[in-house]
Amino acid sequence: MARGPHRRFFDLWSVVYDAPGVQRVTYRPVQDVVVRALRAEPPTRILDVGCGTGRLAARLSRELPHARTIGCDLSGGMLRQALARSPALAWVQGNAERLPFSDGCFDAVVSTEAFHWFPEPERALAEFHRVLAARGRLLIALVNPPFEVLSRASRVVSRWLGEPLRWPTADVLRGQVECAGFQVLRQQRIFRLPAPVLFPPVLTAAVRRD
Repeated sequence: MARGPHRRFFDLWSVVYDAPGVQRVTYRPVQDVVVRALRAEPPTRILDVGCGTGRLAARLSRELPHARTIGCDLSGGMLRQALARSPALAWVQGNAERLPFSDGCFDAVVSTEAFHWFPEPERALAEFHRVLAARGRLLIALVNPPFEVLSRASRVVSRWLGEPLRWPTADVLRGQVECAGFQVLRQQRIFRLPAPVLFPPVLTAAVRRD
């Protein structure tokens, strides 16, 4: 996933990550959409990549009790909070670009508000493809600016602030996902304040091609 200073950044961010206001405004709308998508066709083995403090993984274990959910994150600070929240779940420290799992061992991979931090998104997508079983589902949710100029501007500003991220447009992300061996089923814009038009989160739902 992230390296060096990124890991320290997320270890610090983990302190305020679970604040009710942060969760309600930033993360809950996205997680609601992901949960509904998985409920429609419940998988049996779920990997949450970039799981943070484990709120989504814990929720999936409650709402999809017949599925085994594993949370994976690079940040030890995030995972310590996840373990404190849900000690019965499996929490694994690992890099999204070198996942510590065997081939084809999951039916669904989800990644919410994390993909933009991966330094090499193509490698992360290749890893998602590798660990998914045939016809396994991929759900990626992150900000997808509607225009390429906004995507480039966000990259420049984030680099200036010292934490470079990549917010691709939905079309660019679709192309990346398809090149990694997936069939994109849909891309769904998610309403979320404070910037629902210029910087909307989008759920990209795909299936691993056989």
